[in-house]
Amino acid sequence: MIRDGFTRRHLLAGTGAAALALPTIGRPRPARAAGDLTVVLESEVVILDPHATTAAITRSFAYHVFDTLFSMDSAGRIHPQMAAGHEVSADGLSWTIPLRDGLLWHDGKPVTAADCAASLARWAPRDGLGRMMLAAGASFSARDARTITIALKQPFPLMLDVLGKPNAPVPVMMPERIIKAAGEQRISEIVGSGPFVFRADLWRSGDSMVLARNDRYVPRDGEPDFLAGGKRVKIDRLVLKVMPDDTTGANALGVGEIDYMQYLPFDFLDLLGRNRDVNLIGLGGIHMFQGNFRLNHASGPFADPAVRRVLWKLVDQKAILTAIGVPQKFRLEACPSFFMCGTPMESRMGAEMARLDIQGARAELARTGYKGEPVVMLEVAGSISQTAGHVLAENMKAAGFTVEEQTMDWGTVLARRAKKDGWSLFPVYSNGVDMMSPLNHFYIANNCADYPGWSCDSRTTTLLADFLKAPDAAARKDVSDRIQAIAYETVPSVMWGQFSRPAGYRRRLKNMIESSFPMFWQVEV
Repeated sequence: MIRDGFTRRHLLAGTGAAALALPTIGRPRPARAAGDLTVVLESEVVILDPHATTAAITRSFAYHVFDTLFSMDSAGRIHPQMAAGHEVSADGLSWTIPLRDGLLWHDGKPVTAADCAASLARWAPRDGLGRMMLAAGASFSARDARTITIALKQPFPLMLDVLGKPNAPVPVMMPERIIKAAGEQRISEIVGSGPFVFRADLWRSGDSMVLARNDRYVPRDGEPDFLAGGKRVKIDRLVLKVMPDDTTGANALGVGEIDYMQYLPFDFLDLLGRNRDVNLIGLGGIHMFQGNFRLNHASGPFADPAVRRVLWKLVDQKAILTAIGVPQKFRLEACPSFFMCGTPMESRMGAEMARLDIQGARAELARTGYKGEPVVMLEVAGSISQTAGHVLAENMKAAGFTVEEQTMDWGTVLARRAKKDGWSLFPVYSNGVDMMSPLNHFYIANNCADYPGWSCDSRTTTLLADFLKAPDAAARKDVSDRIQAIAYETVPSVMWGQFSRPAGYRRRLKNMIESSFPMFWQVEV
């Protein structure tokens, strides 16, 4: 994990007095309890098991319901969260982590070191960095009820960075009994130790989910800072509302039917900015997003690397972001770096092949073994990623590809992408904090892993280990450049743009932490 400071700024503020000139779906409903917060997040929470997916919406759910041993602040520093601290032996092969006082599961039972050891053992093989920890010989055990031990066969200096990483799947803690009951399947009982409790009895799939304040939760000392610090819940319930589309959500925010919307539609920003009751959050740096087309290396046309490489001549980042409607102040015209532009690992290595050239792509495709097989693109209906997919699909058809665009909801994409056949690529976008380093970039760090797309290159495996052992920032940068050069050759994904997605909230809310991660434990109404 790169410990780099976050760049955050207001790009817009709702200062005008004009009412929001949108078609209304009803008047504000003041009958809602003052202690409730109704929010619209990026999508519905479909997968509740935080170890089972890299989906950002599951991570947002997890940070409210579960907790972690360590966590990251807004400057990228790692702090104890459930842990009281840590000790490491002189040879670096033994880590001792005591738990802090007052930790209880939502069912009232105490959190034990055995629970935490079982959680780490379940999470590690499912995560790119966790697997690197296992490769260093990591084993997890409980010295006593309050003390976790991690034994290694070789030093692993990034231990705290990994245990405190915000990248999904997050190493959250859960009861050992639930882990044993699940076996190799997803957990079916959602019991965490975090500041909110999941109310399974109030969950209405397709409509809403309720997270209630955990009255048993004992926060750390200190003020909240990004994902670290004291999480003192000041609302009674957090209602995650599902909206049929972004326009309906923006309208609901404007008239006060919801309190927060994570991703505002770009064409509504000016109108919402003039609404005296709405604040807009514009973010830069690693709080921006990176769009990618993830390719399926396991089957179909993109099992052939020569066919994959043709896409570098067909993706037009500027055209995609323009088609989506991203204003210029919320985007970069083009970014050739796998590891985000404006970050320590920004690179142009290998990027000379990423030039729009449809005729050149047609000629290059003709030299491959492609015989017109359908390229199946999975798209989330009504999303900005669907627009990105459609722009690429038109260029692919012009170059000679047969493209079949299939639209569905995000939950169906997650289910479809888990299978090694039946799809060729899907457009998606991810938080910058998830893409800024080879160790956490979804499509680099999961090299040779059982991860949708199944990209694998032995040179990358070696270089990731070299990156982990690199003595300083300059050495890490050199290794990351070499990793990127291979990525341009092997094409685990193709970037379609770097941009911000502004969020909005009602001004009646106080103490909102401005982040691309939605966080509500500090909010007051």
